[in-house]
Amino acid sequence: MYGLIGKMRAAGGQRDAILELLRDSTRALPGCLSYIVATDPADADAIWVTEVWIDAESHKNSLQLPDVQAAIAKARPFIAGFEFQVETNPVGGFGLP
Repeated sequence: MYGLIGKMRAAGGQRDAILELLRDSTRALPGCLSYIVATDPADADAIWVTEVWIDAESHKNSLQLPDVQAAIAKARPFIAGFEFQVETNPVGGFGLP
């Protein structure tokens, strides 16, 4: 499996707009086992995204999907930046094979 954990920063007051776009664009992602979007209770502009994929290739391919490309284009004006992204190798857990 292939995992990513990332933190992005919304432009002031735009967090909910980004959350809506992320939730709406992640309904059909071939190879995605888990895609969790979360707010940060200590930072009103932070968004955490935790992903688990069957492999890195599935994640890479998802970035080319028309719905994902459209969501990225719509969200770009609302994103102030990305603080970091960490790759992981998930080995299992509740909800994973």
